[in-house]
Amino acid sequence: MGRKVLMLLLGAVVLLSCGSCRITYKFNGSNVDYAKTKTISIADFQNIAELVYAPLSVEFSEKLRDIYTRNTRLQLLKRGGDMNVEGEIVGYQLTPMAIGTDSYASQTKLTVTINVRFTNNKNPDDDFEKKYTAYQTFDSTNLLTDVQDDLLKEIITEITENIFNDTVAKW
Repeated sequence: MGRKVLMLLLGAVVLLSCGSCRITYKFNGSNVDYAKTKTISIADFQNIAELVYAPLSVEFSEKLRDIYTRNTRLQLLKRGGDMNVEGEIVGYQLTPMAIGTDSYASQTKLTVTINVRFTNNKNPDDDFEKKYTAYQTFDSTNLLTDVQDDLLKEIITEITENIFNDTVAKW
C-alpha cells in the first residue's frame, strides 16, 4: 500500500509541474528595427469635421498611442520621435441606409474619416499621407446618442489597427 501512495504522490507532482509550465507566444505584428528606431511621437488629432463629437478627438488620440505602447517597444514622445504620426479628423457623417416601407430609413451609417501623415525619420521611404475611413450601422429606431459611444469604439479600433499596420507592421 505504501508503494501505491508513493506512485500517486509522484503522479500528482508530475501533473502539477506540467500544469504550471506553459509556452507563450505573442505576435504583435510590429516590424520595427529597434537598433535604429527607438521613439515615436503621436500628435493630438484635432476634429475639423463639419459634424463634431467633442470626445472623439481625445478618444482617438489616446487609443492610437495605446496601440503603439502595447505592441511595440517604442518610447512615446510628445514630439520629435524617430517616427511621427499626426493628422486630423476630417469626417463624421450620418447616412440613411436601408429605406423601409414607410419611406423612412431603417438603418443609419455612422462614418468617421481620419487624415494621417506618417513620417519615419530613420527611413523616409516609409513616409505617407493617407485617409482612413471606417463605419458602423445602427437601427434608426435608436437615437445616435444612445449608440454613439459603442459604435465609435468599434470604428476607432478599426482605424487605429489599420494605421498601426501601415506604419510598423507593413503587412
